[in-house]
Amino acid sequence: MKEAAHETIPHLFRCPISLDLFKDPVTLCTGQTYERSSIQKWLASGNLTCPVTMQKLHDPSFVPNNTLRHLISQWLQMGDQISPHCVSAIDSMAALRTKLESHEFSYEYKLQVLQRVRILCEQFPSRNSCFVQFGFLSVLLELVFGEAEAKLSQEYQEFVEQALSFVVSMVSLDQIQSLNMLMEESKLSRFMVLFSHGTATIKISLCQLVEAISSSVQTKDLGVLLGNATELLREVVQLLRHNSEVSDAATKAICSLSNMEQHINNLVVEGAVTGLITYISNAQQRERSSARVAMAAIEKLLVMRSAKVEVVNNPNGVNAIVKMVFRVSDLGGSESAVGSLIILCYDSVEAREEAIRGGVLSQLLLLLQSQCCAKTKTKARILLKLLRSKWVEDKRNM
Repeated sequence: MKEAAHETIPHLFRCPISLDLFKDPVTLCTGQTYERSSIQKWLASGNLTCPVTMQKLHDPSFVPNNTLRHLISQWLQMGDQISPHCVSAIDSMAALRTKLESHEFSYEYKLQVLQRVRILCEQFPSRNSCFVQFGFLSVLLELVFGEAEAKLSQEYQEFVEQALSFVVSMVSLDQIQSLNMLMEESKLSRFMVLFSHGTATIKISLCQLVEAISSSVQTKDLGVLLGNATELLREVVQLLRHNSEVSDAATKAICSLSNMEQHINNLVVEGAVTGLITYISNAQQRERSSARVAMAAIEKLLVMRSAKVEVVNNPNGVNAIVKMVFRVSDLGGSESAVGSLIILCYDSVEAREEAIRGGVLSQLLLLLQSQCCAKTKTKARILLKLLRSKWVEDKRNM
């Protein structure tokens, strides 16, 4: 590379330890990137913290930062055509990151900084990837969850709303392991404060993070921690009754949590069954995008006897599920609805009678004539056969 070009290496293309241009960049669980040889020496010396953030490393492993390597490769190939504007934009990102990290600026000003970062990201081909590679993810996570004493002022919450929207978009870029910082007690406590007292927009983003955490093997331990957090489960369940975008997000979070068998009992105890019944009842009054997700969650929870009893004892429980068997606008939840009714009707006379009064037979016949998948039709036939055989059995026992 030309000497002039070397003098204008963007700050974020240099390893924070060696200050040389990255050749083999790797990223720690904190989201910070280092030259492989430099971070290996740091860890080999017995250090168990991130050199830049000084966060304790829950996981000392690192992964190749292929996106940053690609950016540097493209930048080097420009040779004499290296654009001063390109270098300026990259270094501007570094300056903006420094302002976000500084304690000298208000959250109102930092919100303006974030908006400026969004504009600058538009100049790069892979906008969100650049945002990650320039170190903003770890900064935002620290600002949102590391500020334990920050008051929930309007300007702070507006900043958190914007910051979390960035975080949610970035965890889908294979950066989910960065959320393991919530394993720290103080940061998880801040997560709960925001969940309990934050705005609706903040709660939606936090539900999306719970969904992502519970769906990834890279955050399995954190997922277990969240699933055992009684206060969190209670808050998420309460959101199901909002009949809004917040309840949609809460439904997806609960369904994701229910993928872990050890969480099912906790969810049932905290009222998830009744909450989901309320959600699908509201979904029938107005189209809800997550109705099928809610129905899938209910089916998972019905492995618990207490969940079955709760549905049967709910005045609208069985009937709400029957109405989900055949919805012209959305057959996606039909399989879970039929599966749930098979579970409920197998050993409950009350459930069978309520389902028949609710019109399940006509619903099943319509379903069998629809374009739903073969698996759903098979379950529908099983339910019809079950209802018929149980009806005969019930008659004999009368």
